[in-house]
Amino acid sequence: MKPHILLLGGTGDARALATRLAPRTDIRVTLSLAGRTENPAPQPVPVRVGGFGGPSGLEDYLKAEGIAAVIDATHPYAARMSFNAALACAAASVPLLALRRAPWQAQEGDRWREVADVPAAVAALGEQPRRVFLALGRNEVRAFEAAPQHTYLVRSVDPVAPPLAVPQADYVLGRGPFGEAEDHALLKAHGIDAIVAKNSGGSATYGKMAAARALAIEVLLIARPPTPDVTAVERPAEAEAWLDGILAHGAGAERGA
Repeated sequence: MKPHILLLGGTGDARALATRLAPRTDIRVTLSLAGRTENPAPQPVPVRVGGFGGPSGLEDYLKAEGIAAVIDATHPYAARMSFNAALACAAASVPLLALRRAPWQAQEGDRWREVADVPAAVAALGEQPRRVFLALGRNEVRAFEAAPQHTYLVRSVDPVAPPLAVPQADYVLGRGPFGEAEDHALLKAHGIDAIVAKNSGGSATYGKMAAARALAIEVLLIARPPTPDVTAVERPAEAEAWLDGILAHGAGAERGA
């Protein structure tokens, strides 16, 4: 029976890893998505959608499906899922790896200010009206209704419905990756003077950061939440190598090695 691998996804890294694993005939891969996106991107492996019901629900799933290993490639800000995975894998004695992108590092010319969370970002914008690009999830942008003096530009995969209860807001639908030239044109066209974003790492959404540097735009970066202390790598190739080691060790154990 082929080892069943659970890939916790929702990121470009998860899709890249799934693409690497899809052609393999020695394993069976299931990609789990939280279901927050209405129209998720096509995936190269079978997909399950929805939560597990906390750590205990995930533990039950791991046991019921005979999961041989879990790779947590969720978004760096999906901390609750990461902690649930760590607890469930420990309880079920299932090997766990985190595929975590390194955070972006400030370069000369960047005007970054780190804030603790979204409410802190709302406060950090100040009282004077500004033109703000919100590079956040469609549910998180609701917090900015508390600061209606600003003009907002919101980019999201799915429409923000209903629209924000503020006097002025524009909406752009799009799915990354976004290039620097594209984001430079977007920010300039809307006269943006502040960006609120997460330090997601990777290249898919870095275009706005490079464009902000070139345009001398201030960026309010939401701090990354704490994550569980588990084995972690930064690249899909490293995750596949880890998986090969886990599978080899399991095969050796079955042979009595």
